[in-house]
Amino acid sequence: MGRLAGKVAVITGAAQGIGAIMAQALSEAGATVLVTDVQDTAKAVKAITDAGGTAQGMTVDVTNNDDLASMVEKAKSMGGLDIMVNNASIFATLKPKPFFEISDEEFDTIMRVNARGVHQVMRAIVPTMIGAGGGKVINIASGTFYYGPPGLSHYTASKGAVIALTRCHGRELGDKNIQVNAIAPGLTESEGLRGNDAFDMARAPTVASRSIKREMVPEDLLGTMIYLASKDSDFVTGQTLNVDGGKINV
Repeated sequence: MGRLAGKVAVITGAAQGIGAIMAQALSEAGATVLVTDVQDTAKAVKAITDAGGTAQGMTVDVTNNDDLASMVEKAKSMGGLDIMVNNASIFATLKPKPFFEISDEEFDTIMRVNARGVHQVMRAIVPTMIGAGGGKVINIASGTFYYGPPGLSHYTASKGAVIALTRCHGRELGDKNIQVNAIAPGLTESEGLRGNDAFDMARAPTVASRSIKREMVPEDLLGTMIYLASKDSDFVTGQTLNVDGGKINV
């Protein structure tokens, strides 16, 4: 039996890349998984079911309250909503640029999806988790918050907001047996990022700045995610765990 056997996990932004790999790991740990994204989730769901897991997929925009209500109802039909992984984010398609070249529209789009999306998801899921007696929330933040890389001020601000929301939600939901924590990854060679040469200039310096001198891959996040999704972290909330090969010490 896996560590998450009998649990239902919902993950956003999981059609491909880091999210899809996280969804597979949740399944391998025993959870039934609801894979959501604005893109087609069929490939990610098939990867799970082909491996013997149980998963369903659906289209969900984390900034659309009707979509989120449907997501909650779908999870309940699958057995509940025990684990929520807030992974949906805009990053891999970004082209770094000086902050004074970022339009208001681009800034607002990043903040709406990356930050407000977490707020909207939490507002949608909390009544169900409270009714069930508790749950686990894992937010995907970013190590950029701690060192402020040039060219990504809007993204960094949005992930700083995710860390702030993690702290506030953890505080507000502690007496409801809902643990809310975040993971702050370093630069991760995801499926989407490998196709974006705008980040080429950051790759070698990032590896050089790490204690563990290699590229980071999505699989490096899985152990921390499963820990935060399991009962092992029942007395941990409001925290952000850096998973970056030792680049940042906070």
